[in-house]
Amino acid sequence: MADYPLPVFHFQVEWGGTLLGFSEVSGLNIETQVIEYRDGLSPEYSVRKMPGIPKFGNITLKRGILPNDNEFFTWVNATALNKAERRDLIISLLNEKHEPVMTWKAVNAFPVKIEGPGLKATGNEVAIESLEVAHEGLTIENG
Repeated sequence: MADYPLPVFHFQVEWGGTLLGFSEVSGLNIETQVIEYRDGLSPEYSVRKMPGIPKFGNITLKRGILPNDNEFFTWVNATALNKAERRDLIISLLNEKHEPVMTWKAVNAFPVKIEGPGLKATGNEVAIESLEVAHEGLTIENG
């Protein structure tokens, strides 16, 4: 049996113990910032590069708007200057048995942006809302 890459269309998002369905998740990235250093006695005319502080991108979650579902807004409204309700997010890519096969865990997440749908009188699609969250770390588990 051949090993095939995992498809992206079957996934789940858990935050604070609640499973929520989303149509799209993006921003699952980790970057290591580079520290450059050179001293005057160096025989090389270039700088040395060392790994520095890790940097984590914001995660964007998109889903269809449901009537009377205000969980996004409640979380956003709990955020104030230097005060936020933080939640851990667990984003899991699932196999055909609905079991996690790859997992991203974001710690201490809080909302930083919410965006409503583009409204169009001739539109024929689902109204999608978008929530962007910042976090303090992302770990990845494959398998």
